[in-house]
Amino acid sequence: MNLQPSKEFLLKLAHTKMPYGKYKDRYLIDLPEYYIVWYHTKGFPKGLLGKQLQTIYELKLNGLEYLIRNIKTF
Repeated sequence: MNLQPSKEFLLKLAHTKMPYGKYKDRYLIDLPEYYIVWYHTKGFPKGLLGKQLQTIYELKLNGLEYLIRNIKTF
């Protein structure tokens, strides 16, 4: 089982914006940490958005947001 995200997933993640709610149209990587933690506590949505938010959570938890911000510049 490959747990490493694919290049395509990371590229899409870097350019995906929140589709609804208070932070609609904000890049996922730019969502406030408390908001991502709230999703972690309450449960991530199903599907691709949930996987993306879960990845953002892990990146923020480990201080790796800069990786996605670097990708976003391409």
